[in-house]
Amino acid sequence: MSAALLGFMAVLLLLVLVMSKKVSPMVALILVPVVMALVGGHGLKISEYITDGIKTIAPTGVMFIFAILFFGILSDAGTFKPIIFRLLKLAGNDPAKVAVASALLAMLVHLDGSGAVTFLVTIPALLPVYDTLKMKRTTLACVVALGAGTMNILPWGGPTIRAASALEVPVTALFNPLLLPVIGGLIAVLIIAWFLGKAERNLVSKTTVILNESQEISPLERPKLFWFNIGFILLSIGILISGILPPHVVFMLAFVIALMVNYPGIKQQSERINDHAKAALLMAGILFAAGCFTGIMKGAGMIDAMAEASINVIPDAVGAHLPFITGLVSMPASMLFDPDSFYFGILPLLSETSVHFGADAVEVGRAAILGQMTTGFPVSPLTGSTFLLIGLAGVDLGEHQLRTIPYALIVTWIMLALALLVGAISF
Repeated sequence: MSAALLGFMAVLLLLVLVMSKKVSPMVALILVPVVMALVGGHGLKISEYITDGIKTIAPTGVMFIFAILFFGILSDAGTFKPIIFRLLKLAGNDPAKVAVASALLAMLVHLDGSGAVTFLVTIPALLPVYDTLKMKRTTLACVVALGAGTMNILPWGGPTIRAASALEVPVTALFNPLLLPVIGGLIAVLIIAWFLGKAERNLVSKTTVILNESQEISPLERPKLFWFNIGFILLSIGILISGILPPHVVFMLAFVIALMVNYPGIKQQSERINDHAKAALLMAGILFAAGCFTGIMKGAGMIDAMAEASINVIPDAVGAHLPFITGLVSMPASMLFDPDSFYFGILPLLSETSVHFGADAVEVGRAAILGQMTTGFPVSPLTGSTFLLIGLAGVDLGEHQLRTIPYALIVTWIMLALALLVGAISF
């Protein structure tokens, strides 16, 4: 059986198993390529392929573990609590300001890269304000989704980490050229939020919203360390983007310093680590399983063979513009592919095929993260976070998608246009 056929069968089987939820992504990512490589007669060489794949994934996996721990620690310390209150207080009872504050709050909370956490923090905090002003809950769900989705492109966001792992490149190689386009996307989200809120000004209640800042302080909160923690976050992100140190080193050191400063006692340190370990290790496990998948697919020659086969059926006019085309359809692709199946199954094929047409494989990855499970994740029926969002906001999935998808497309295409202008993606 040809390597190309085995490769296509592996990708198809991965998609079916993951999307049908027959097995966990971790199991599928390990089992499928092993079986296909055995069928292809690679025998004990499979262990070498797996080892090589894991070696390439290791820095990214380490970065993700310590990024989750770092932002989790700072969230426990109450670092974002005063900012949340100030945003809501500044918004007052102006629907336009409330909508903008909602987007800003989602962006802020999504620094930890978790959609579930973002929605659990933002929606309950904002829902009473929207209900009091009689603003549409679909507006709340829309602007929070746009803010969180665009922030999901950050270097420690799940899609970017998956893309970097699948393409075996540093996350900074993917994200840094997109820094200005992403900033442009965030600004676009705020503008959209402003107009959505402004449209409700003549419809809302004139009731004044009274916010009471809770005087209750959790034993875990460190209000006296607020400015240190905020400054330390900015410093860490600055070093990450500058490339002075590798991302995994940045977050390892940042986590240690944040933990020691906020929780100097060994008992508290252990409790904080244990509290966030599940989320960190779950994603890290998937990443290392992905290392197994990509290692076997590449080592066994399946990726190259699939790309060669694809060249024969893709017209030159299409193949030459694969990065741009990927960017155009990246957001709608979130409706069809979950992040694991797309980034570990589809992206390597797209990137390798694009190389044969003279494009840069990394550009396909950049184009993909502009929408695939970034702006697209809070509207996709393939993610639990979407149902958490609409459940907390009390809106229907169809209503949410109808309201949000057009704006998510606009934000993605604005970032794609800016990426073309700055040369991060070629047309």
